[in-house]
Amino acid sequence: MNKDYEENGYVVFKNFVRESELKKLREITTRFHQSWKQENAQFYAEKAVNSAYLTAKKYLNRAERESLFQFIGSAKFMEVVASIMGGRPTFMNTQLFFDPVNEGQKNYWHRDPQYHMSINEQKQALLGPNVVHFRIPLSDERGVELIPGTHRRWDNDDELNVRLERNGRKNHENLSTGKSVKLDAGDLLIFSANIIHRGIYGMNRMSLDILFCDPVPELVKFVDNNCLPDSDILERLENADAFKSAIEIKTNNKAMHSTSA
Repeated sequence: MNKDYEENGYVVFKNFVRESELKKLREITTRFHQSWKQENAQFYAEKAVNSAYLTAKKYLNRAERESLFQFIGSAKFMEVVASIMGGRPTFMNTQLFFDPVNEGQKNYWHRDPQYHMSINEQKQALLGPNVVHFRIPLSDERGVELIPGTHRRWDNDDELNVRLERNGRKNHENLSTGKSVKLDAGDLLIFSANIIHRGIYGMNRMSLDILFCDPVPELVKFVDNNCLPDSDILERLENADAFKSAIEIKTNNKAMHSTSA
Protein backbone atom coordinates (compact mmCIF):
# COMPACT_ATOMS: atom_id res chain seq x y z
CA MET A 1 0.00 0.00 0.00
CA ASN A 2 1.17 3.52 -0.78
CA LYS A 3 1.91 5.27 2.53
CA ASP A 4 1.15 8.82 1.29
CA TYR A 5 -2.18 7.72 -0.13
CA GLU A 6 -3.13 5.87 3.04
CA GLU A 7 -2.36 8.93 5.17
CA ASN A 8 -3.69 11.74 2.98
CA GLY A 9 -6.22 10.14 0.64
CA TYR A 10 -4.32 11.24 -2.46
CA VAL A 11 -0.89 11.01 -4.08
CA VAL A 12 0.70 12.43 -7.25
CA PHE A 13 3.10 10.64 -9.60
CA LYS A 14 4.82 13.29 -11.71
CA ASN A 15 5.45 12.67 -15.43
CA PHE A 16 3.78 9.27 -15.28
CA VAL A 17 2.48 9.16 -18.86
CA ARG A 18 4.89 9.33 -21.81
CA GLU A 19 4.35 12.02 -24.45
CA SER A 20 3.55 9.42 -27.14
CA GLU A 21 0.82 7.94 -24.92
CA LEU A 22 -0.47 11.41 -24.06
CA LYS A 23 -0.76 12.30 -27.73
CA LYS A 24 -2.88 9.23 -28.41
CA LEU A 25 -5.07 9.87 -25.35
CA ARG A 26 -5.60 13.49 -26.44
CA GLU A 27 -6.70 12.39 -29.92
CA ILE A 28 -9.18 9.85 -28.56
CA THR A 29 -10.63 12.08 -25.84
CA THR A 30 -10.98 15.00 -28.28
CA ARG A 31 -12.96 12.79 -30.65
CA PHE A 32 -15.16 11.61 -27.77
CA HIS A 33 -15.63 15.14 -26.41
CA GLN A 34 -16.73 16.59 -29.76
CA SER A 35 -19.34 13.87 -30.26
CA TRP A 36 -20.51 14.05 -26.64
CA LYS A 37 -20.93 17.84 -26.82
CA GLN A 38 -23.12 17.59 -29.90
CA GLU A 39 -25.47 15.13 -28.26
CA ASN A 40 -25.51 16.94 -24.89
CA ALA A 41 -25.43 20.53 -26.15
CA GLN A 42 -27.88 22.01 -23.65
CA PHE A 43 -26.39 20.28 -20.61
CA TYR A 44 -22.88 21.25 -21.76
CA ALA A 45 -23.87 24.89 -22.26
CA GLU A 46 -25.68 25.17 -18.95
CA LYS A 47 -23.62 23.45 -16.27
CA ALA A 48 -21.60 20.37 -17.29
CA VAL A 49 -18.06 19.92 -15.94
CA ASN A 50 -17.60 16.27 -16.88
CA SER A 51 -18.80 13.43 -19.09
CA ALA A 52 -18.48 9.66 -18.70
CA TYR A 53 -18.41 6.24 -20.37
CA LEU A 54 -15.54 6.90 -22.77
CA THR A 55 -14.99 3.18 -23.37
CA ALA A 56 -18.59 2.60 -24.47
CA LYS A 57 -19.31 1.85 -28.12
CA LYS A 58 -21.44 4.96 -28.62
CA TYR A 59 -18.87 7.63 -29.51
CA LEU A 60 -15.63 5.82 -30.31
CA ASN A 61 -14.77 3.20 -32.90
CA ARG A 62 -13.32 -0.19 -32.02
CA ALA A 63 -9.68 0.82 -32.55
CA GLU A 64 -10.07 3.90 -30.33
CA ARG A 65 -11.77 1.89 -27.61
CA GLU A 66 -9.05 -0.72 -27.77
CA SER A 67 -6.39 1.99 -27.39
CA LEU A 68 -8.06 3.12 -24.17
CA PHE A 69 -8.33 -0.45 -22.92
CA GLN A 70 -4.65 -1.03 -23.79
CA PHE A 71 -3.65 1.99 -21.72
CA ILE A 72 -5.82 1.05 -18.74
CA GLY A 73 -4.78 -2.59 -18.94
CA SER A 74 -1.07 -1.88 -19.31
CA ALA A 75 1.30 -3.52 -16.84
CA LYS A 76 2.71 -0.13 -15.81
CA PHE A 77 -0.67 1.41 -15.03
CA MET A 78 -2.14 -1.62 -13.28
CA GLU A 79 0.96 -1.95 -11.11
CA VAL A 80 0.25 1.50 -9.66
CA VAL A 81 -3.47 0.73 -9.29
CA ALA A 82 -2.63 -2.43 -7.32
CA SER A 83 -0.13 -0.53 -5.14
CA ILE A 84 -2.96 1.78 -4.05
CA MET A 85 -5.90 -0.61 -3.85
CA GLY A 86 -4.24 -3.92 -3.04
CA GLY A 87 -5.95 -7.26 -3.63
CA ARG A 88 -8.20 -7.15 -6.62
CA PRO A 89 -8.87 -3.69 -8.08
CA THR A 90 -11.94 -3.71 -10.33
CA PHE A 91 -12.57 -1.42 -13.30
CA MET A 92 -15.55 0.85 -12.73
CA ASN A 93 -15.74 3.71 -15.25
CA THR A 94 -14.01 6.50 -17.14
CA GLN A 95 -14.77 10.22 -16.98
CA LEU A 96 -13.56 13.33 -18.78
CA PHE A 97 -13.31 16.59 -16.82
CA PHE A 98 -13.36 19.98 -18.52
CA ASP A 99 -14.12 23.64 -17.77
CA PRO A 100 -17.75 24.81 -17.62
CA VAL A 101 -18.91 26.94 -20.55
CA ASN A 102 -20.18 29.57 -18.10
CA GLU A 103 -17.06 31.30 -16.80
CA GLY A 104 -18.98 32.49 -13.75
CA GLN A 105 -19.84 28.94 -12.67
CA LYS A 106 -18.36 28.18 -9.26
CA ASN A 107 -16.52 25.00 -8.36
CA TYR A 108 -17.91 23.13 -5.38
CA TRP A 109 -16.71 21.03 -2.46
CA HIS A 110 -18.09 17.50 -2.39
CA ARG A 111 -17.55 13.86 -1.59
CA ASP A 112 -18.57 11.66 -4.51
CA PRO A 113 -20.96 9.46 -2.45
CA GLN A 114 -23.05 12.44 -1.28
CA TYR A 115 -25.12 12.33 -4.47
CA HIS A 116 -26.61 8.92 -3.76
CA MET A 117 -26.08 8.43 -0.01
CA SER A 118 -27.60 9.74 3.21
CA ILE A 119 -25.39 11.39 5.84
CA ASN A 120 -25.14 8.14 7.82
CA GLU A 121 -24.31 6.18 4.67
CA GLN A 122 -21.59 8.70 3.78
CA LYS A 123 -20.06 8.21 7.23
CA GLN A 124 -20.22 4.45 6.80
CA ALA A 125 -18.58 4.73 3.35
CA LEU A 126 -15.39 6.01 5.01
CA LEU A 127 -14.85 2.45 6.24
CA GLY A 128 -15.10 1.01 2.70
CA PRO A 129 -15.57 -0.49 0.23
CA ASN A 130 -13.48 1.96 -1.77
CA VAL A 131 -13.70 3.84 -5.06
CA VAL A 132 -10.53 5.56 -6.31
CA HIS A 133 -9.94 8.11 -9.10
CA PHE A 134 -6.81 7.86 -11.24
CA ARG A 135 -6.64 11.23 -13.01
CA ILE A 136 -4.41 12.07 -15.97
CA PRO A 137 -4.33 15.73 -17.05
CA LEU A 138 -3.98 15.87 -20.83
CA SER A 139 -2.59 19.42 -20.65
CA ASP A 140 -1.16 21.57 -17.87
CA GLU A 141 -3.92 22.67 -15.50
CA ARG A 142 -4.59 24.31 -12.15
CA GLY A 143 -5.49 20.93 -10.72
CA VAL A 144 -7.63 19.97 -7.77
CA GLU A 145 -8.15 21.20 -4.22
CA LEU A 146 -8.44 18.45 -1.61
CA ILE A 147 -8.76 18.22 2.15
CA PRO A 148 -6.08 15.72 3.23
CA GLY A 149 -7.22 12.88 5.47
CA THR A 150 -10.95 13.28 4.84
CA HIS A 151 -11.04 9.92 3.05
CA ARG A 152 -10.90 8.49 6.59
CA ARG A 153 -12.39 11.22 8.81
CA TRP A 154 -15.76 12.95 8.84
CA ASP A 155 -16.18 16.68 8.08
CA ASN A 156 -15.59 19.27 10.80
CA ASP A 157 -18.44 21.75 11.31
CA ASP A 158 -17.08 24.29 8.82
CA GLU A 159 -16.50 21.68 6.12
CA LEU A 160 -19.95 20.13 6.57
CA ASN A 161 -21.76 23.48 6.47
CA VAL A 162 -19.99 24.47 3.26
CA ARG A 163 -20.17 21.09 1.52
CA LEU A 164 -23.91 20.66 2.19
CA GLU A 165 -24.72 24.39 2.07
CA ARG A 166 -26.06 24.54 5.60
CA ASN A 167 -26.54 27.56 7.88
CA GLY A 168 -26.33 30.03 5.01
CA ARG A 169 -23.02 28.71 3.67
CA LYS A 170 -22.29 27.96 -0.01
CA ASN A 171 -20.38 24.97 -1.37
CA HIS A 172 -18.00 27.17 -3.37
CA GLU A 173 -16.65 29.02 -0.31
CA ASN A 174 -12.97 28.58 0.53
CA LEU A 175 -12.05 26.17 3.31
CA SER A 176 -8.92 26.69 5.41
CA THR A 177 -8.22 22.95 5.41
CA GLY A 178 -8.07 22.73 1.59
CA LYS A 179 -4.81 22.08 -0.24
CA SER A 180 -4.35 22.92 -3.95
CA VAL A 181 -2.54 20.35 -6.09
CA LYS A 182 -1.39 21.76 -9.44
CA LEU A 183 -1.04 19.24 -12.25
CA ASP A 184 1.01 19.11 -15.43
CA ALA A 185 0.23 17.11 -18.53
CA GLY A 186 1.16 13.47 -18.01
CA ASP A 187 1.03 13.55 -14.20
CA LEU A 188 -1.09 10.96 -12.40
CA LEU A 189 -3.21 12.17 -9.49
CA ILE A 190 -4.76 9.40 -7.43
CA PHE A 191 -7.47 10.30 -4.92
CA SER A 192 -10.23 8.62 -2.95
CA ALA A 193 -13.81 9.23 -4.07
CA ASN A 194 -14.57 9.79 -0.38
CA ILE A 195 -12.14 12.67 0.07
CA ILE A 196 -13.62 16.19 0.23
CA HIS A 197 -12.44 17.86 -2.98
CA ARG A 198 -13.23 20.27 -5.80
CA GLY A 199 -11.80 20.79 -9.26
CA ILE A 200 -10.08 24.09 -10.03
CA TYR A 201 -11.39 25.51 -13.29
CA GLY A 202 -9.34 27.35 -15.91
CA MET A 203 -6.54 26.79 -18.45
CA ASN A 204 -8.95 24.75 -20.64
CA ARG A 205 -8.51 21.73 -18.44
CA MET A 206 -9.07 18.31 -19.96
CA SER A 207 -8.45 15.43 -17.57
CA LEU A 208 -9.11 11.75 -18.04
CA ASP A 209 -10.26 9.92 -14.91
CA ILE A 210 -10.20 6.14 -14.66
CA LEU A 211 -12.15 4.82 -11.69
CA PHE A 212 -11.52 1.54 -9.90
CA CYS A 213 -13.39 0.00 -6.99
CA ASP A 214 -13.09 -2.86 -4.55
CA PRO A 215 -14.53 -6.15 -5.93
CA VAL A 216 -17.97 -5.96 -4.33
CA PRO A 217 -21.40 -6.26 -6.01
CA GLU A 218 -22.78 -3.04 -4.47
CA LEU A 219 -20.16 -1.03 -6.40
CA VAL A 220 -19.81 -3.20 -9.50
CA LYS A 221 -23.55 -2.77 -10.14
CA PHE A 222 -22.67 0.75 -11.34
CA VAL A 223 -20.41 -0.66 -14.08
CA ASP A 224 -21.97 -0.38 -17.55
CA ASN A 225 -21.59 -3.57 -19.61
CA ASN A 226 -21.09 -1.49 -22.75
CA CYS A 227 -17.94 -0.01 -21.25
CA LEU A 228 -16.20 -3.37 -20.83
CA PRO A 229 -13.91 -4.97 -23.45
CA ASP A 230 -14.99 -8.07 -25.35
CA SER A 231 -13.04 -11.33 -25.11
CA ASP A 232 -10.87 -10.57 -28.17
CA ILE A 233 -9.61 -7.30 -26.69
CA LEU A 234 -9.21 -8.84 -23.23
CA GLU A 235 -6.76 -11.38 -24.62
CA ARG A 236 -4.56 -8.61 -26.05
CA LEU A 237 -4.17 -6.65 -22.80
CA GLU A 238 -1.00 -6.87 -20.72
CA ASN A 239 -3.05 -6.97 -17.53
CA ALA A 240 -6.80 -7.54 -17.96
CA ASP A 241 -7.45 -8.44 -14.30
CA ALA A 242 -9.49 -5.31 -13.43
CA PHE A 243 -11.81 -5.85 -16.38
CA LYS A 244 -12.09 -9.59 -15.75
CA SER A 245 -13.01 -8.87 -12.13
CA ALA A 246 -15.86 -6.56 -13.18
CA ILE A 247 -17.15 -9.06 -15.76
CA GLU A 248 -16.99 -11.96 -13.30
CA ILE A 249 -18.80 -10.12 -10.50
CA LYS A 250 -21.51 -8.84 -12.84
CA THR A 251 -21.98 -12.32 -14.33
CA ASN A 252 -22.19 -13.96 -10.90
CA ASN A 253 -24.56 -11.29 -9.65
CA LYS A 254 -26.84 -11.75 -12.66
CA ALA A 255 -26.82 -15.52 -12.24
CA MET A 256 -27.65 -15.20 -8.54
CA HIS A 257 -30.59 -12.89 -9.23
CA SER A 258 -31.99 -15.06 -12.00
CA THR A 259 -31.77 -18.12 -9.73
CA SER A 260 -33.61 -16.39 -6.87
CA ALA A 261 -36.27 -14.88 -9.12
